[in-house]
Amino acid sequence: MKNPMPPEESLRVLREGTVIPASPLALDEQRKWDKRHQAAVYRYYAAAGSGGIAVGVHTTQFEIRDPGHGLFEPLLRFAAKEIDALSRYHSRRIVRIAGACGRTEQATAEASFASELGYDAVLLSLAALGGVPEQDVLAHCRAVAEHAPLIGFYLQPSVGGRHLSYDFWRRFADIQNVVAIKIAPFDRYRTIDVLRAVAESGRDEEIALYTGNDDNIIADLLTPFEFDTPAGTRRVDIVGGLLGQWSVWTYSFVMLLEEIRRAKEKEYAHLDLLVRNGELTDANAAVFDAANGFAGCIPGINEVLRRQGLLPSANCLDPALCLSPGQSEELDRVQRAYSWLPDDEFVQNHLADWLS
Repeated sequence: MKNPMPPEESLRVLREGTVIPASPLALDEQRKWDKRHQAAVYRYYAAAGSGGIAVGVHTTQFEIRDPGHGLFEPLLRFAAKEIDALSRYHSRRIVRIAGACGRTEQATAEASFASELGYDAVLLSLAALGGVPEQDVLAHCRAVAEHAPLIGFYLQPSVGGRHLSYDFWRRFADIQNVVAIKIAPFDRYRTIDVLRAVAESGRDEEIALYTGNDDNIIADLLTPFEFDTPAGTRRVDIVGGLLGQWSVWTYSFVMLLEEIRRAKEKEYAHLDLLVRNGELTDANAAVFDAANGFAGCIPGINEVLRRQGLLPSANCLDPALCLSPGQSEELDRVQRAYSWLPDDEFVQNHLADWLS
């Protein structure tokens, strides 16, 4: 039986490139799920111009799967309904992406559930397969692909990922319903491995490449990559981002991606964009708490949204997960220093409607 594929309209959005925020989880002061604010966040992303939303991923907190919380299925149902309504309201397809993780039994069950709800693809975390040989990891990916279209995920080792070879990505690209890859090793050499693998697969027009390299977002998007392949020279581009960083200040990032596209069409790079690449990396260090090994990355995202009124608190399901010492002051600093980043005015102009 042929592996499932997303609708053509969803493929078009993914391949053209777009902003895809990784959804946070809205919790109140008692750490209870707040559906009103959860819906407001999705409305914010859609109004800002995002082409997709990723739910049940790292930014959403993997603890939603714990039996004590039992939020994975309710959240995916809620998000599917809300995003479907937003697609109708905005008269455009907003791609629905669900996270899938764990060993094969768990990942295939999550992928099947997401497909039943109409999610377009699953972002497949391989963090649970840390010591597994690559050929077995590929078998795992192929098994999950029988249940849902795949978005590959190259995650940096410092937050649970693993190194994967060029050969792995070359063979991964041959899975017929791989529709995109999120490249997030925070490593230029390993980023090139994925790009070259897709170029040499001959599927570079079918597999959309998305940056997850929060330390080099603009340069990833701005750079055309060329490789000699058996079929001749192939150019591949990273067309968008699927990022926790883009779950905050989203309206600014939609504008940024459009500016990068215009620069690439005219085949010149604004020096200003390269300056902002460094500024965005500095801002990301504050949001993601790079100084403390990314310990406060989810609370950092939540805190930015809390300050804007989009979340009722910065709380996480795990009470021990909170802002690191000095992280709040770092957020203050980067918001003052880089005035092009915060989209506070956009949020305040619409917040009452999103919360209604």
